[in-house]
Amino acid sequence: MTRFALTLEFDGTPFFGLQRQSHGPSVQQSIEDAIARITGETVTLQSAGRTDAGVHALAMRSHVDIEKPFDPFRLMAAINAQVRPDPVAVTACEVVPDDWHARFSCTGRRYLYRIANRRAPLTLQRDRAWHVAQPLHAEAMHRAAQALVGHHDFTTFRSVHCQAADPVKSLDLLDVEKVGDEIHIHAAARSFLHHQVRSMVGCLKLVGAGTWPEARMAEALAARDRGALGLNAPPHGLYFVEATYPEG
Repeated sequence: MTRFALTLEFDGTPFFGLQRQSHGPSVQQSIEDAIARITGETVTLQSAGRTDAGVHALAMRSHVDIEKPFDPFRLMAAINAQVRPDPVAVTACEVVPDDWHARFSCTGRRYLYRIANRRAPLTLQRDRAWHVAQPLHAEAMHRAAQALVGHHDFTTFRSVHCQAADPVKSLDLLDVEKVGDEIHIHAAARSFLHHQVRSMVGCLKLVGAGTWPEARMAEALAARDRGALGLNAPPHGLYFVEATYPEG
């Protein structure tokens, strides 16, 4: 039995999320079914994070255990051939130790949220960014975001369906920058609560639009109450960017 680490890139638009679902297609099902066709084996894909329907990934780290011997490059090529036409690609594949785990060995996760801040509707970037026509003040959003950085109870920014045992998390980074006619929000932490990034982004949008004063972000955090949440951003602007692991 060999454990292979896979790096996945995917467009989340047609999927009901990364994790296998009983009611619709998922990235996990696409990869597992492809490997079954290649090897004849039933495998379980384990991943560094879960993504909601419509969320994308630039470099999701996952792993599978396969009995049949395979060269990593050939396995990657075979999976990419078999997942077509699903918008999923394995961009890297390597053999890892049996005790390496895509989820439990992960020490950091990083997300990007893209807001297309322009009056014109989206064409090429449709379903790839949140379209907000109203001008947003990126600098105000960044200042307000800093109130959330650190070790806090993030109950306000947590989905009511979140299964995490503890709402306390350490947010390492929450930066907002203007890039052309887009606003990018970068978030990094060891782990996130369900909907945490989207909820933080939704409230930052209110700050950028002038609907909330900057101080309202700190007040919403301190409330520790989902009822204090102003807005939950849509999933299609969110990208899983990177999972980090201890070296060696």
